[in-house]
Amino acid sequence: MNDNNLTKLGDVLAFLEGTLQVELKVESQPESYAWITGTLVRFGYTQLKKEGKGLIRQYIQKVTGYQRAQTTRLIGQYLVAGKLGVRRIPRQKFPLKYGVCDILLLAKTDALHGTLSGATTKRIMEREYLVYGKEEYRVIADVSVAHIYNLRKRKIYLQRNVHFTKTEFRKIAIGERKKPQPNGKPGYIRVDTVHQGDLEKTKGVYHINAVDEVTQFEIVVSVERISEAYLLPVLNFLLESFPFVILGFHTDNGSEYINKDVAKLLNKLLIEFTKSRARKSNDNAQVESKNGSVVRRIFGYSHIEQKWANRINEFNKDFLNPYINFHRPCYFARVKVDAKGKERKEYPLELVTTPYEKFKGIPDAKSYLKPGITLEALDEQARRRSDNEFAEMMVKARSELFKEIFGIEQKRA
Repeated sequence: MNDNNLTKLGDVLAFLEGTLQVELKVESQPESYAWITGTLVRFGYTQLKKEGKGLIRQYIQKVTGYQRAQTTRLIGQYLVAGKLGVRRIPRQKFPLKYGVCDILLLAKTDALHGTLSGATTKRIMEREYLVYGKEEYRVIADVSVAHIYNLRKRKIYLQRNVHFTKTEFRKIAIGERKKPQPNGKPGYIRVDTVHQGDLEKTKGVYHINAVDEVTQFEIVVSVERISEAYLLPVLNFLLESFPFVILGFHTDNGSEYINKDVAKLLNKLLIEFTKSRARKSNDNAQVESKNGSVVRRIFGYSHIEQKWANRINEFNKDFLNPYINFHRPCYFARVKVDAKGKERKEYPLELVTTPYEKFKGIPDAKSYLKPGITLEALDEQARRRSDNEFAEMMVKARSELFKEIFGIEQKRA
């Protein structure tokens, strides 16, 4: 672009008014900046009066197409630095609080526990540091629940890391139709059955899942068939496995529980027998949610032959039940009543804890224990391994169990 013939302010004014036929066009930003610098020097911008400076500013705007504010900014930059150029402003970088080691610890925890919710995962890592003294968890234990989900999207984290059969309904006048009212006392359990799938019309193993309503203390047992010969011994074992006295036994309306044999067993143990009410689908919702978050998460949906029930029970007794009660935190609700009298539940982080810790927090917890069981003995069991250490043992034992079950079946096939 050549505008050397414009040397006086009168020429600039004529150009602006359109009486001077000169065609000027700037093609690129570097060319634009060079032209602006040359124009300011040629007309001696710093020596001009206010009117002359205004003409030069309008001239630059018309040729470059820049807005008034941008033109003023560029002229100001020239007056300060004596030249124009593209300023590269460095982007602000925030220091990384959680490094690769911390993210790997999060990935390890998720791998061991099956990627639980953010709050539960945070509580586990806090316990690793605060309860079990694992110094490597000091930094990651301080992570917020929301940021856990951000860390799970990191590349380093990502690099590391059936069918439900409906329960048969039978109308039998056994058990009282009502919702249990534990009133903050442990010992009122909700019970349900999870079927481990069919294969070519052959039934798989059954899991009996029992959850205490107040503490979420949970016992899982497995049985070959839902019949008196198999079910009653397993129910006896299930009831004995809880450290506290069982006061209530609540189920849905499945015939495996609503029968005279189960009623006789519970009556012998002085346990109140209740069943879900009609059109109240949430009566047994707590244990049904545990079916998915615990039983299905551990055993999946694949068919497992009934003959493996005893072997699975060994795994349940030695690994699964201790893990979910002493090392796997759960959500506990805080109920608030609003101005209209409606109850609303919230699940704050400080209430996320293990079923055993929840039980210990009940006033006079010792009074609910069975004879011969002490809090000291339960404490020793809980502290023997950290959450991640025990989860690692459980995962390894589960892998060996699955290898034994499915490996033998594959060889036979």
